[in-house]
Amino acid sequence: MENFEKDMAEVLEVDTVELDDELSGFDCWDSLTILSIIALADENYSVTLSAAEINDAKTIGNLKKLIISKK
Repeated sequence: MENFEKDMAEVLEVDTVELDDELSGFDCWDSLTILSIIALADENYSVTLSAAEINDAKTIGNLKKLIISKK
């Protein structure tokens, strides 16, 4: 999980992210971004996420906690 923030910044098309950033606040936030996060979680962390789980996470930090909880 050491590169999580860096990976999320790349998916969200920004230079950096903070754990308290709201996912829906990013300009690129849409269904394709959610699919990219699902693929990232599967490929990098071997975790399966649903779109609903990602939307319910609301923040980068909660998404990180969700992935950790599923490992």
